Formats: sequence, C-alpha cells, structure tokens
Amino acid sequence: MTETKIKPVPTLPDAQTVTEVEHYTDRLFRFRCTRPQSLRFRSGEFVMIGLLDDNGKPLLRAYSIASPSWDEELEFYSIKVPDGPLTSRLQHIEAGDEIILRPKPVGTLVLDALLPGKRLWFFATGTGIAPFASLMRDPDTYERYEQVIMMHTCRTADELEYGRKLVEDLENDPLIGEMVEGKLLYYPSTTRDDFKTKGRITENLKSGKVFADLGLAGDRLDPATDRGMVCGSLAFNLDMKDLLEGYGLGEGANSEPAEYVVEKAFVD
Repeated sequence: MTETKIKPVPTLPDAQTVTEVEHYTDRLFRFRCTRPQSLRFRSGEFVMIGLLDDNGKPLLRAYSIASPSWDEELEFYSIKVPDGPLTSRLQHIEAGDEIILRPKPVGTLVLDALLPGKRLWFFATGTGIAPFASLMRDPDTYERYEQVIMMHTCRTADELEYGRKLVEDLENDPLIGEMVEGKLLYYPSTTRDDFKTKGRITENLKSGKVFADLGLAGDRLDPATDRGMVCGSLAFNLDMKDLLEGYGLGEGANSEPAEYVVEKAFVD
C-alpha cells in the first residue's frame, strides 16, 4: 500500500489577519487587517503587503496605509486588476484570511517633509487617495494647518465613494470631528461621468475654478503659505510637479523639507 503524502500548507511570513473587506466597484475595494504590535508609522507612509504566489514565494507590492497612525488596525484601499499578479488574488480575500505585511513603513507623503504653512492641499487620482485617507484622520494635520483641501479625481462618480464616505464620517468622528469642522474642504471631480464637478485636478487649478467653487482666497497656489502632496498615476504626478513648480513651490523630502512632495514608490 502506497502512503499518500499530504502537501503542507505554506505558512505566510509576517502574517496578519484580514478583519473586514468592502467592495465599492468592480475595480475598487478596501480591507482592514490586524496591526503588528511592533509597527510604528507616520500617517501617509506605505508598507509592502502581499500573498504567496503559485510557487509559495511572497508576491509583494507597495501599499499606502489608509488608516491613521493611532488606529489599532490597518486599512488599505486597492484597485482590482483581473490579470494583475497580486491584485487578481488580493481582491478575493475575506475576513479571517491572512496576508503578508512587512512592518517597515517608508514614504515621502508625511507632514515632516513639508515646511510649515497655512494651507495644505492633497492631490490624488484613483487609489492615490489612500495616504490622504490616513492624513485626513490624523489630528496632527489639523494642528499644523489652518485649512486642508482634498482634491480627488476619478473617471466615474462611483469611484469617488470611498473618499466621499470617509470625509462624511470624519465630521462625526469622536476623536477629531471638532478639529475637522470648518478646516477640511473636499473637492471631488470626474473626467467621464456627469457630476457636479468635472475636470482634471490640473485643469481646475489652472482655471482657478477650485478657488471660486470653495470660496478660497486668491486664484493660484502661493509658495509662502500653500503646501501640497501628490499621489496618483505617473502622468498625473509629472503634470502636478510641473504645475506646482510653475507656482514657485519646491519639491521636499524627509531629509530636506520644502513646499510639496510626491509619492514615487507606486502609481495607481
């Protein structure tokens, strides 16, 4: 009689347990997982997360932590790519499943990489809103700035749902609800759907439309008072760099703070 050998189930390295999953569209979802006790991060940073591939080897990608630094769990916001090496697998996770999470946070979208200012702008396309979901929920953001403007552009209105719900819930947040009130301005727009606000972020900045719509002083960014953070597609990041530098803002980094920063580690 031949003995059947049972193939052992691979053990995930740096494993964390998924606690919640929510799907928004056929292209977008978010999930929460347990947080390693040793993990310390600054709101806006990212970590490497992933799953095992067919050969049992870690398949990892950079993901911004969408939850703030004080949260007991970690939240991530992801796109779904049908043939994507990781997202084709990741989009099927459920509560109770495990993922790999390397607890070594890094990134340039942190408040420490900016010089002091009065008005902080978040510029995001698609899932690029994730690091700003973290920063919008951090009390330190509102202690450092008099006004925070979240500009988020997607192709369709349903792709804005994650950001809309987050901003809406912030007003009732027991920790920072009072800090957010009157300080956080949300400016969503679409490039395809009919929506109350249409157009790309660059277009709405150049035309001054965002200033008029939100009742902001001036019609352009001022390097003396305005600070910016950029996260989106590669083309968007490059267009924003040109635009911000045309306004006189300089690019900063952790080692040398300036007027704006761009996340170069990944694109949506």
